[in-house]
Amino acid sequence: MERSLTLPRAPVAEPAGRTPRVRIADDKAMLRAAAEATRDLIAPRPGIYWADLIGSVAVGYGALAAAVTVRQTGWVVLAAVVSALALYRALSFIHEISHMKHSAVPRFRGAWNALVGVPMLVPSFMYEGVHNLHHAKTRYGTSEDPEYLPLALMKPWTLPAFVVISALAPLGLLIRYAILSPLSLLSPKFRTIVMERYSALAINPSFRRRAPEGEARTMWDRVETAASLWAIAVVVLTATGVFPLRSVAIALAIGSGVAVVNQVRTLVAHLWENDGEPMSVTAQYLDSVNVPPPALLPALWAPVGLRYHALHHLLPSLPYHALGEAHRRITAAVEQGSPYHKASYAGLPGLVNKIVRSTFHPR
Repeated sequence: MERSLTLPRAPVAEPAGRTPRVRIADDKAMLRAAAEATRDLIAPRPGIYWADLIGSVAVGYGALAAAVTVRQTGWVVLAAVVSALALYRALSFIHEISHMKHSAVPRFRGAWNALVGVPMLVPSFMYEGVHNLHHAKTRYGTSEDPEYLPLALMKPWTLPAFVVISALAPLGLLIRYAILSPLSLLSPKFRTIVMERYSALAINPSFRRRAPEGEARTMWDRVETAASLWAIAVVVLTATGVFPLRSVAIALAIGSGVAVVNQVRTLVAHLWENDGEPMSVTAQYLDSVNVPPPALLPALWAPVGLRYHALHHLLPSLPYHALGEAHRRITAAVEQGSPYHKASYAGLPGLVNKIVRSTFHPR
């Protein structure tokens, strides 16, 4: 079996006290085994997508309605937690939408935008055309990756700041769509700024997205208009008392909960140890994280296949419902010493502890 580690090359310049990294070559045996074991799992199953989405939306909005109508604090908190977890699951389908061929699950993107993307002010165009750059072999982990920061190599205070600031996401999205969208229509220059800097679910502050063209631009304009009208309506109806302030505050708190859980999940989705150099597919896999069974909680904080994030980087075309079976097959197909086994972790506490320790003791 071919091994993945290469001999050390000339080291990249590192800060004083940090050990130069060994570049990892592709383990061709692992890549071949993964591809061969999963060839029959590529096709998405529309019934699963629709049932999962509709169920998540029904539970999420039903629990939200309960949270804003009941008065007992305990029941409000319980309903809000259930709503946040269900809506987080529904929102996570944006990841699938960014990868799928839309003809494979017809009308799913439109329905998702209507049920989730527009109401939660996270339309699908904020991820489509952005997330695929994160999977580009020459971009992953570099300054051109919209979804990567070397968090493990940064100061310890950046980790709590990374999570805490996400709680402001609902307010930021309201500003984006209720204020920036209509104002951007008055100035082409400002419109360019809004599209480049405030229209992507990215964590890299230097990322600037390109404006879409053709059909993608038409879809963007249509969905952004809907999101903007909804955001303006929320602001106006709240200001005029039609929407009770208490109910809006609870809804915003649920939205903040969704954002924080997702940010924690993002924090442990990778090891964040790359120093900006391009990486092989195997290196990208090893810098990513699987949290497979028997752990149960990842089904809540890493839903819709996100618990197999490393496997997703290995085989990004697999639909979320096939990832569990794919993991079992690949685990059985590769040798015990394969790099494939090295991306699996036991759970959230250990992963958080690992990245925290990395910030205090960078390699």
